[in-house]
Amino acid sequence: MIDLSSFKDMTVAVFGLARSGLAAAEALRKGRANVWAWDDSEEHRHAAAARGISLVDLYQQDLRKVCALILSPGVPLHYPKPHPIVIRARQANIEIIGDIDLLGRAQKAATYIGITGTNGKSTTTALVGHILTMSGQNIEVGGNLGIPVLSLRPLTENGTYVLEMSSYQLDLTSSVVFDVGVLLNITPDHLDRHGDMTGYTAAKERIFKNQNSDQIAIIGVDDPICRNIYDRLTKAAEQKIIPISVSEKLAGGVYVQDGVIIDNIDNDSCKVISLNNLTTLLGKHNWQNAAAAYAVAKTMSVAPEDIAMAVGSYPGLAHRQERVAYVDDILYVNDSKATNIDSAARALICYANIYWIAGGRSKEGGFEALTPLLKNIRAAYLIGEAAPSLAAFLKGKVTFYLCKDLASAVARAHEDAQQANIENAVVLLSPACASLDQFKDFEDRGHRFRKIVDTLPGKHRAPDRAEIAA
Repeated sequence: MIDLSSFKDMTVAVFGLARSGLAAAEALRKGRANVWAWDDSEEHRHAAAARGISLVDLYQQDLRKVCALILSPGVPLHYPKPHPIVIRARQANIEIIGDIDLLGRAQKAATYIGITGTNGKSTTTALVGHILTMSGQNIEVGGNLGIPVLSLRPLTENGTYVLEMSSYQLDLTSSVVFDVGVLLNITPDHLDRHGDMTGYTAAKERIFKNQNSDQIAIIGVDDPICRNIYDRLTKAAEQKIIPISVSEKLAGGVYVQDGVIIDNIDNDSCKVISLNNLTTLLGKHNWQNAAAAYAVAKTMSVAPEDIAMAVGSYPGLAHRQERVAYVDDILYVNDSKATNIDSAARALICYANIYWIAGGRSKEGGFEALTPLLKNIRAAYLIGEAAPSLAAFLKGKVTFYLCKDLASAVARAHEDAQQANIENAVVLLSPACASLDQFKDFEDRGHRFRKIVDTLPGKHRAPDRAEIAA
């Protein structure tokens, strides 16, 4: 746990007691701060109290008595309107920060790598962590990946924090400057929290805030928004910039051609890693993730051959195209982390004969962007609040079934796939929706899927990493 003794005897408010907020409260308490902790959720308050955290109703207190408000990233800071506690804190003129800033202030000597993007940031963060660990570097991995940063080990000047950064976290981070900042892509998401694409883009671009000539910005240039950011930063010339692409050759960057990563950072076009046989990095979206991870590792002085070896041994990320099992030669894939349309599309493009489980709480926009991929879907099994709108979209295009829950959807998909008896069949959970209508979070949804698959009748075997999807 990170030492926050610099807050000794100070009164600090913590609002939001899920993972990161609870870790912040515990670290501050251990650092002998006077912690005022609160959450709108009675369940979260009870969980915090059970761990010895003192609860103080922040709606009833004079917030001028606290030195800072530590806000959990899930709490609205700006849109659709500031949370009432945020308004009270601003009226009291106290600082509002997140746990990333607490880490940065406590561990000033460490190196910081920050990774963001609408899609792919978890895979890229995990892959970077894997490469740097395999190369023997002293690192800690956390952030939006699911590991609260204040629960990580303290690191010295020889250590590196590899942090997945959501737009919510970036909005709350002002004092950490990333030595290596990565922006993978930007497509519409979380507009209810940022107002519009301008606000969302501005939050993502904060990954490069205050960088200087000794620091590095790695930017995917395959979407127009990120290309525009790349052009602006290149013109400003405030930091070193490395572009990445899976669709074009790049001078001074890293790109992927025919499934092979090409290092052209020094403009010598070296082929370094073939991704074609890696089932843990299927699809062009994962090629982008791998190119970004390669660029990060190269800036961290890892030799290309060592990067290649580590990429080849990467085990994959839980809930992101996670190959759970074969049941009677039908592959079951857990892509529960696909909580938006773009993310689900990246999975649907990877397989030819899909029995698709989708639904949950829908986000911005409709499902029309998936239309070109419907040819890969044999049947769809729809769950949750979005089931009726998904059904309307699929009507006349794909056979679909409205299912009351995940268990019934898996059971029906299993039965249909078994009866069809076609090669390369895949039962794919890639919901294209958030999970909060029926599950605690996307991880809970993915865990449930795994458990249901484990109970299916038939001959089970573990997937071979060398096997490639059709």
